[in-house]
Amino acid sequence: MRRICLMLEYFHPWPNSAGFYLARDRGWYDAAGLDLEIRVFDPARGDTLAHLLRNDVHFGVFPSNRLLVRREKAEPLLGIAAINHGGLETIQSVRQSGITRPRDLAGRRIAMGPTPRGIAMLNHLITNDGGDPGAAIIVDNQGREFTVDDIAAGEIDATFGGYWAWDALFGTVPDDERIIWRVDDIGAPRYHSYLLGTQESLVQSQPGLVRRFLGATAQGFLAAAAEPAAALAAIERVIPYFPRSILRRSLDLITPSWTHEGRWGEQRIALLAPYAEWLHRHGILGSQDGWQHAVTNDFLPATSLAA
Repeated sequence: MRRICLMLEYFHPWPNSAGFYLARDRGWYDAAGLDLEIRVFDPARGDTLAHLLRNDVHFGVFPSNRLLVRREKAEPLLGIAAINHGGLETIQSVRQSGITRPRDLAGRRIAMGPTPRGIAMLNHLITNDGGDPGAAIIVDNQGREFTVDDIAAGEIDATFGGYWAWDALFGTVPDDERIIWRVDDIGAPRYHSYLLGTQESLVQSQPGLVRRFLGATAQGFLAAAAEPAAALAAIERVIPYFPRSILRRSLDLITPSWTHEGRWGEQRIALLAPYAEWLHRHGILGSQDGWQHAVTNDFLPATSLAA
């Protein structure tokens, strides 16, 4: 049995990871000769890609834009499967704020992580709606996840970057008083929010291991999509005390993002190329073509096709 380590992009029990949990519970990694350990990253030691680069872990889940930035620096990291076929980010506010469309964010306090890519995306969304992005007031959230209750209390006017399948589920403000705009719906280029990847050296030296890992993982995600009750149970075995209602709502929302036309894992040109071009146009990438060497679908199993 080969021990391998997978690092998640977030924390337990984030339902976006349900396929890994379920595949492990059902013994599919064991059947592939793999003893899987699942970890979350230590921010003091960098994100998942930083851990991968040091060979601290074998596989990891990470935002697609971060992979493209690192590949441009000649870091030997490689996307081997897509986790999500769309953006998970939102702009969130409340109706009492008077905000009715993205251009209304001009002059408002928006809590977010002020990364170059995040600011570029917010500015794009405001501009796309005919607003003045320069008038937006960026509030550095310093890693804090502001909730809709914080907005209603007047601490800020809106948030950018929280997920429609997670952050937007918290808080006590009634659903009909909330504003939740998915970036995909208000002018953002479509993109893979998260990819699964590894070190190039592992792909080159142990391609069989990569194939076995992806085979079991594909089984897990397809089963989790088809059997939400089993997926929820697998998540709850990891963190049994988290509110079931939140986990179930999140799982129901995010499951459709795992596949495209019944297929799990395919990193699609239709999402990669336009996003890379957008990142290049906004100064995040020096070239729009680097994605071609940053990902491969060569190791995806035939079983990633749903029956």
